Amino acid sequence: MTMNKSYRGPGDLPSVIPVFPLSGALLLPRGELPLNIFEPRYLAMVDDAIRGHRIIGLIQPESEAAEMEGAPALQAIGCAGRLTQFAETGDERYLITLTGIARFRILEEIAAVTPYRQCRVDFSTFDADFTPRDGEDAVDRESVLRTLREFAEANDVPVDWESVREAPNEALVNALSMMSPYGPREKQALLEAPSLKLRAEVLVAITEFELARTRRDATRLQ
Repeated sequence: MTMNKSYRGPGDLPSVIPVFPLSGALLLPRGELPLNIFEPRYLAMVDDAIRGHRIIGLIQPESEAAEMEGAPALQAIGCAGRLTQFAETGDERYLITLTGIARFRILEEIAAVTPYRQCRVDFSTFDADFTPRDGEDAVDRESVLRTLREFAEANDVPVDWESVREAPNEALVNALSMMSPYGPREKQALLEAPSLKLRAEVLVAITEFELARTRRDATRLQ
C-alpha cells in the first residue's frame, strides 16, 4: 500500500510510540496487517494514534502465556506501522490496517498515563528498512518458490501463482513470512532476520522443517 507520508529514516519517526503486544502476529516493512480492535485500551490507542502521528508499534510478548497477564514482558524488537485504513463496525470495534515502516528496538517502557503501553524505541539498527527493496538481488528466489510449492502441495493450499510470479522479492518474502502459519518463536525469528536474504533463508528453513515433520508423522500413521 502506498502511504501519503514517506519515512526516509529513523529521524522521521517519533522516539516514543504506543505498543500493541500480540502473540503470533508479524508486521514487516511495507507489509499490510489487518487487525480487529475491540479491547477498550486499544480502542483508545487507535483514537490517540489518529489524532497524532498515526504510528503504532506491533510487538510480541516474550511468551504466549505472558500475553494473558496485564503487562507481559515484551520481546526486544518489534515493527512500527502507520495506520493506513480505519473503519468502525457499529459494535464497538475498529477494523484497521497497519502498513509496516521499520523495525525498532525497545530502549525502555515509559510510565504512561494512557491505558495502553508506550515505549521509547530506537530505529537506528534497522536503517535499511527505510529503503524499499533493499537487498532483493541477494534473495534465492528459486529456493523460496520451490519451498512454497512443496508446502502448498502438502497442505492443499491454493496459490495465485500469477501474482507470485509478478511479486518483487521483498514483497514475496515479506508477505509469505507474515502469512505463514507458524508460531510466535518462528515469527520473531523472521522479524529479527538482519536482511531480506536471511529472512528468506529462515523462511525456507522453517518451512522445510515443518514439511519434514509432517511427512514423518504421516509415515508413523501408516
